[in-house]
Amino acid sequence: MPLSEDQQYDSVDYSEKDLSDREFVNCEFTNCNFSKANLTGSDFMDCTFSECNLALANLKNTGFKNCTFSDSKIMGIDFNVCNDFLFAVNFENCQLDYSTFFQKKMKKTKFVHCSLKEVDFAETDLTEAVFSQSDLSGATFVQTNLEKADFRLAANYTIDPEVNRMKKAKFSLTGIPGLLEKYKIVID
Repeated sequence: MPLSEDQQYDSVDYSEKDLSDREFVNCEFTNCNFSKANLTGSDFMDCTFSECNLALANLKNTGFKNCTFSDSKIMGIDFNVCNDFLFAVNFENCQLDYSTFFQKKMKKTKFVHCSLKEVDFAETDLTEAVFSQSDLSGATFVQTNLEKADFRLAANYTIDPEVNRMKKAKFSLTGIPGLLEKYKIVID
């Protein structure tokens, strides 16, 4: 497996390219285009992605170990197929619409200023996750572990407390309607 360590990649177009079975350690990707790229079996450890496009990239068995994404477009991604070993990611100012994190373990993950429209969080472990200034319109939470998760600054979520684990989760008063939506009650 080819190894790249402590490298900086700026404005590289990897769209629709085959980057499978590679290893990247402590690398910085800035303004890189990974749209529809094949990243199957690759490992990214301690890497940062800034202003990148990963829309529709193939992440089958891809490892993201302590990786940070900022100001990036990551739409329609199936994170469920990523390698579970040491999976740890954080997102800031990213567009993650139509992606899925089905059954991922994502304790303490931060979603800051993110668009999370129609994202599937079913059966995901989001213990102590933070959703700060993020739009969760149409996001799915079913059998999701949301214990100690922080939704105080999140918007547009609908979460059914009866089908999710929510002990000590944090919500603002303005977010209460998103927890009661299924009851069709009017809150003034």
